[in-house]
Amino acid sequence: MIVKSGSAHWEGPIRDGKGKISTQSGALTDQPYGFNTRFEDKPGTNPEELIAAAHAACFSMALSKGLEDAGVTGVTIDTQAKVSMDKDDKGFTIKSSILHVTVKGQGDETAIRQAADAAKAGCPVSRVLSCEVGMDLTIA
Repeated sequence: MIVKSGSAHWEGPIRDGKGKISTQSGALTDQPYGFNTRFEDKPGTNPEELIAAAHAACFSMALSKGLEDAGVTGVTIDTQAKVSMDKDDKGFTIKSSILHVTVKGQGDETAIRQAADAAKAGCPVSRVLSCEVGMDLTIA
């Protein structure tokens, strides 16, 4: 079993408080976050963009494996995940993560599309999300 960790430290009330996020690897160390970075587009990070980055990275790795298995060569993959959050009767909820993907490579276009669909459904981050996972695929 693989176990990875992240941590957060928070001080103060929700609107004026400040937090710091760190990852086990050190890729993020005491990265600031808070109400203003989450809801007001101020500098710093927020949980939704971290989920989006994780989803884009996980999907791209899964797609790379699928394309390799399908015999597609010369592969480059550019993925952006857009995570949307909205308020409903239970509070704020992540509603979707839409993958915008551009694939370049030599191989059968049908195989590329099948590999992308399989990666969208099967990558570990897609599988943990309980929201809509969509995809917009461009084969360049």
